[in-house]
Amino acid sequence: MNELIVRIAARGDGVTATGRHVPFVVPGDAVLDDGALAFGPHHQAPPCRHFPECGGCQLQHADDEAYIGYLSSRIELALAQHGLETEIRPPHLSPPRSRRRATLKALKLGRGAVVGFNAEKSHRIVDMQECHILRPELFALVAPVRGLFTQLLKPKQVAEAQLTLIDGGADVLLRNVSAADLPALQALTDFAGTYGLARLSIDSGNGPETMYEPVPATVSLSGAQVTFPHGAFLQATADGQETLVECVRECAAGSKAIADLFAGLGTFALATGAAYAAEAARDSAAALKRAAPTMQVDHRDLYRRPLDSSELSGFGAVVLDPPRAGAEQQVDQLAASAVPRIAYVSCNPATFARDARRLADGGYRLEWVKPVGQFRWSTHVELAACFAR
Repeated sequence: MNELIVRIAARGDGVTATGRHVPFVVPGDAVLDDGALAFGPHHQAPPCRHFPECGGCQLQHADDEAYIGYLSSRIELALAQHGLETEIRPPHLSPPRSRRRATLKALKLGRGAVVGFNAEKSHRIVDMQECHILRPELFALVAPVRGLFTQLLKPKQVAEAQLTLIDGGADVLLRNVSAADLPALQALTDFAGTYGLARLSIDSGNGPETMYEPVPATVSLSGAQVTFPHGAFLQATADGQETLVECVRECAAGSKAIADLFAGLGTFALATGAAYAAEAARDSAAALKRAAPTMQVDHRDLYRRPLDSSELSGFGAVVLDPPRAGAEQQVDQLAASAVPRIAYVSCNPATFARDARRLADGGYRLEWVKPVGQFRWSTHVELAACFAR
């Protein structure tokens, strides 16, 4: 009997009503009796020649309606596993070619080099000839970076290029690369000048070393110019960041004092006028302090030393934006606090749902969740949520 695909699982496979997993299908497709596939109205032709070999995307065969449904269902299922449900708002989906940061792998082979993302479930590098997720300014650097690695790397040497668009252009950090002689130094400076980089740095294993930075590297956040440390975190797309900021502002609106925990460079602290911010990365905390000298910025590891309920007592709202592991230790303290509102930004529905259960058990109500698809066509789901007592 034919089986209809009813949803997309966490890792991108289609799932039938009987629980059968089938790769590269979407809801509305069908598995026929003979094992052949019949594509439905939401199955599209993948736009990129590298799909599905390249690991940068897993769902290019899903049209926007199917992909948006996937974003919502991931969150609904994660919450349901912890006995929770709430309003799931219409997802925000970043458009193609909007990703402003990426880390590309490189390998010297023969007289050339391959540069791109790893193949799906493999360490093999897919040599990038086109890309439908990167901003055009970043994709334009792929071929020049390939040429630079061809000059700098030894045979079979691996390296990586971390590319980020900031105020002055592209910030490029090359890892496992050294400038051991004058030709290498010249190649690096020529590359940076020719392509108008905001900054070029190398890391040969002892930390990043700036090779070219005509003006201080900064990123603008809510009108403030913030120093951009090497490898600092930045939301993947500008429109995704704007959506998350709007959600956080809505949740925290009217609060007398706001604390931003896991603050990074201050994406949400600066947007909300937070009174307090805590961040574990020393360089990011220092950059935020310089950008907002009147804000109390605490260099603090919230996994080892979360704010306790007494420290939280003076805040009308708390913003949380933890790494993928979630914020279990800090959430336990929030659950025991009297903070009226919590805006939670997450890049992992599973750990978010776990933390949401703890907050609910502590007396919070999960008012709504907004899915955000910054990593278009991938299985990576982000969200903003609002809790209230």
